Amino acid sequence: MSETAVEIEDVGGGEFERSPIPASKLKGWKSFLGMYAGEHAAGTEFMIGPLFLAAGASLKDLIFGLLIGNILAILTWRYLVAPIAVSSKLTLYYQLEKIAGKHLVKVYNVVNGVLFCFLAGAMITVSASAVGIPFDVNFTVPESIFGLSTPAFSTIVIIVGLVMTIVAAAGYNTVSKFANIAAPWMIVVFAACGLSALTQMEVDSWESLLTEWDKGVSVVQSANGKVDFGFWKIVIFSWLCNAAMHFGMADLSIMRFAKDVRAGWGPSIGMFLGHYMAWICASFMLAAQIKLTGDISANPGALAWSAVGWTGIICVIVAGWTTANPTIYRAGLAFQSLFPSNAKTYSGVILAGVIATVAGIFPALSSQLLGFVGLYGTILGPMGGVIFVNHYLAKKMNFTQDYAEGKGSSFNTAVLLAWVIPVALGLYFIFTKDVFAAYAVIPCWIASSALYVLIMKLQKS
Repeated sequence: MSETAVEIEDVGGGEFERSPIPASKLKGWKSFLGMYAGEHAAGTEFMIGPLFLAAGASLKDLIFGLLIGNILAILTWRYLVAPIAVSSKLTLYYQLEKIAGKHLVKVYNVVNGVLFCFLAGAMITVSASAVGIPFDVNFTVPESIFGLSTPAFSTIVIIVGLVMTIVAAAGYNTVSKFANIAAPWMIVVFAACGLSALTQMEVDSWESLLTEWDKGVSVVQSANGKVDFGFWKIVIFSWLCNAAMHFGMADLSIMRFAKDVRAGWGPSIGMFLGHYMAWICASFMLAAQIKLTGDISANPGALAWSAVGWTGIICVIVAGWTTANPTIYRAGLAFQSLFPSNAKTYSGVILAGVIATVAGIFPALSSQLLGFVGLYGTILGPMGGVIFVNHYLAKKMNFTQDYAEGKGSSFNTAVLLAWVIPVALGLYFIFTKDVFAAYAVIPCWIASSALYVLIMKLQKS
C-alpha cells in the first residue's frame, strides 16, 4: 500500500490510530530518549522514591536492586516491544482489534484506559501538591482511598488536570516535544534535590549516610509498622513497574513511530536517570525531612520545596505533567475505540483527561503506587503475551494470525480465556494470599501466551 493511501485511510485526526505510520511520519531513535526521560524522570519518582524508605528497604539493596531491575526493563523494551512495533507500526489497540475482534477489544480498552487514568491521576495529584505550596494549600492524604483532600486542593487538581488534558489532546508530537524540552532540566533538579538532602543530613561519608538512612527507616516503621522490602522485591518491582508498557505492549502505541528498533533503547535514560538516580534522590529527601522535622509524610511538593525551594516546586509541577501527558495520551487511544471511527483523536484523550482528573482528587491513590503499578501490570500485561504469540508463533504453529480480521470475527473467545483466566488467578493470590502484585506479572504473561497457543490449536483455527 502506498504512503498516500495510508494517509488517506487515517481519519482520526493525524494520529494514525487505525493505520500503520507512514514513512514520512517516522522518528529517529533520539526523539524517544527525550520522551522516555521526560516520562520516567518525572512525577512518579517524587512519590515512589520515598516509599522505598517507608517500606523498610536497606540502602544497599535499593542501589543494587534498582541497577539489575532497570537493566532487565530496558532489555524487555528493546527485544520484546521494539521489534513488533517497528514491524507492524500499529497501536496496541488496533493490533488487538485485529486479533481479538472489535467487541472484545472494547472491553480491554476500557480496562486499559481506566487503569492508565488512575496512574495519570496520581501524577496530577503530584503536580497539584507543588502548585498548592505558594498558596499555603496543604496536600493531605485521607485514610480512605475514596476520601477527599481539602476543597482548595481539589480545585487545584481540577485546574492542573484541565491544562494537562489540553496538551495531551494536541497529539503525540506535542507530548514528545514537551518531554524533550523538560527532561534535561528535570534530571539536573533531581540530582540537586538529592545533594541538598545529603547536605541537610550532614552526610560526609558512606557510613554516615547508612546511619541516617537506617534512622529514617526506623522512624517510619515505628509509626507505620515493620515492612520488609528486600533485594529481590526491589529487582522485580523496578523491572515490572512498567510491565503494562513493555510486557503488556502498551508502548507499541509510542514505538510505532520509530524508524528502527534502536528506539527500544529509548527508555534507558528514563530508567537510569529516573528509576535509578531520581528514585534514590527522592528517598534521600524523605530521610532528610525525617531528621529535620520528624515528619514522615511523602508530600512531593513539600519535599522538593525544602530541598531546593522554588526550583523544586517548578520541577514537581513539570515532572507530574511529563508523566501524565503520555499516560493520558495512551488512555485516550484506548478510549478512542468507544467513539465512531470518524471521531477526532482528541475525543478519547478528553475523556481520559476527565477520568484522570477525577482520580487525582483522591490523594490516597498516589500513596499506593508500589502496589498499584504491579496490579495494573498483572491485569494488562498478559494481553501482551497474546500479541507476542500472534506475531511470532501463529504462522509457525499453523493457526490464523490476526484471527479476528482473518475470520471476520468481532469476538475471539480464545483471547478472552487466555487473558481472563491467568489474571483472575493472579488477582486471587494478590488479594487473598497477600502476594506482592509485581510477582504475578510474568507468571500471568507466560500463562496467557501458553493458553492462547493451546486454545487456538485445539479449535484448529
